[in-house]
Amino acid sequence: MALTLSSSDLWSDVVTVRECSPLVHSITNLVVMNLNANTLLAVGASPVMAHAHEEVADMVGIAQALVLNIGTLDPYWIESMRLALVAASGRGIPVVLDPVGAGATPYRNASIELLLKTALPTVIRGNASEIMSVAGASAKTRGVDSSAGTTDALGAAQSLVQRTQGVVCVSGKTDHVLDVKRRWARLFNGHEWMTRITGVGCSATALVGAFCAVQPDAWRATVSAMAFLGVVGEIAAEKVMARGCGVGSMQTALLDELQLLDQGTFEQRLKLEVTEW
Repeated sequence: MALTLSSSDLWSDVVTVRECSPLVHSITNLVVMNLNANTLLAVGASPVMAHAHEEVADMVGIAQALVLNIGTLDPYWIESMRLALVAASGRGIPVVLDPVGAGATPYRNASIELLLKTALPTVIRGNASEIMSVAGASAKTRGVDSSAGTTDALGAAQSLVQRTQGVVCVSGKTDHVLDVKRRWARLFNGHEWMTRITGVGCSATALVGAFCAVQPDAWRATVSAMAFLGVVGEIAAEKVMARGCGVGSMQTALLDELQLLDQGTFEQRLKLEVTEW
């Protein structure tokens, strides 16, 4: 089939997020809560981060998307995620899973498997090692960092797509977004400094949740979110370096560009290829 996805298509999703301000329920990790919430606010979405068992299902009941991130997992939080996942599945709202540190410990792997057996997520986004681990391939994870390149994980991503019948995003120097219709997007924007700020990858997952909340095609929504963040990161790094500053300023610049990036700049800077896999 012919695959077409233009920069203006992707920008229209950015506009929709800004106009609709979807409520994104994130059960995420303690390290990244603040940046994830500010990332969603900067792009125009509304974050809520509730994990109490007594209210998590009710919060899912008013949200437009659910994001699950296992970065600082413990039994209480995993049960919160399971309860939220059941509620989201019952409502039919999109669920985005970030399997942070998959492959690092047996407990982490068992927790991911529990969630996958509870209900299949709409999107799984992770680095190469994480995607390989979730798919059952051999990969070593250095804490929450990847020890593999994105191309190493393509076979695992395809296998995971078949299992979940959803979307899988392998993020890295090149971002790959695949789905069960065999659509394959490759994104080449971004900057190395994005890897030096805790929570940027987790914030990418939160953005995917916001875009899935307003764009029913989860593959396109994921491409839009990752494209937007990639261009934002590229511009933010350039502006920070031009001032002679470093990664501390980069975090602030990322939030600024998430709010201020305009259509012309986005379309001019976007580097995207779309084919079948």
